[in-house]
Amino acid sequence: MLECPKILIKKSARTLELFDGDTLVKIFPIVLGCSAGGKKEIEGDGRTPEGKFYVFTKNPESKFHLSLGISYPDVKAAKRGLAAGLVTLEEHDAIVDAIRENKRPLQKTRLGGEIYIHGGGTDGDWTEGCVALENAEIEELFAAVPIGCPVTIVA
Repeated sequence: MLECPKILIKKSARTLELFDGDTLVKIFPIVLGCSAGGKKEIEGDGRTPEGKFYVFTKNPESKFHLSLGISYPDVKAAKRGLAAGLVTLEEHDAIVDAIRENKRPLQKTRLGGEIYIHGGGTDGDWTEGCVALENAEIEELFAAVPIGCPVTIVA
């Protein structure tokens, strides 16, 4: 594992950059959701969210080889969802509380959820909003980052 790992995902470049502190360690090619353009708005839109997140879980038994759970929906999405009537006040508060405590936010909401960095290959944008790598590369990333690792996703 790295001493101070951070992940930067650049959607337009289709890259995942792994840092140890401020030092770039490796750049991985990635693919995104089947409707990759724009920000994630609602469940099922096929878009990958943008913002600042963290790894909330590591799944060694993922159906996509290995996976790292990303803390979406975040507070910003919860506020937007509450204003738009996509989530209830109870769901909003549960998301906000989970994020404040660096825990797993609600994953089954109308905002979407279950956003992972996982294996499965990089042959075109095919996920439902996740970030996919080649299986050998998710193995390397999975070994390098702990739960709590910061993840920034930009356009």
